[in-house]
Amino acid sequence: MESGAAVVAVTPRPLVLVCDDIDSIRMIIRINLELEGFDVLEAVDGHEAMSHLIDPSARVPDVIVLDAQTPRRDGWWAIAAIRAHPRLAGVPTVLVTASTTEHDRSAAALAGFDAFIGKPFDPAALVDVISRLAAHGRPEIPGQ
Repeated sequence: MESGAAVVAVTPRPLVLVCDDIDSIRMIIRINLELEGFDVLEAVDGHEAMSHLIDPSARVPDVIVLDAQTPRRDGWWAIAAIRAHPRLAGVPTVLVTASTTEHDRSAAALAGFDAFIGKPFDPAALVDVISRLAAHGRPEIPGQ
């Protein structure tokens, strides 16, 4: 290294794991996130998502996006596994679902999701939620 040469620290782009069984939904989310400077890892269901997440050599995502209804293991199964895993418990999560009743929203919050997005969704609004979570982490919950 030359004397006086500046050393520049390279900060990795934020990483988001997107789990949805519908290819077009994953593609829409991925493209919009990549346009905003995110790296994206994709999974088709909770089983595949957890396989990536529990790999000790893999980078832990900054945010995890889970579809509520996927084959094999769904987002509800995955959030329980994520919140129980010491390496993943602090990662912010977003539930994306077509079930948007008040009961669904309450169940999502109780399960440990940090944000709730109903389908169909505005991609820009989803990116905004993910960007906030990536920048600030999990919101503090009173009493915890």
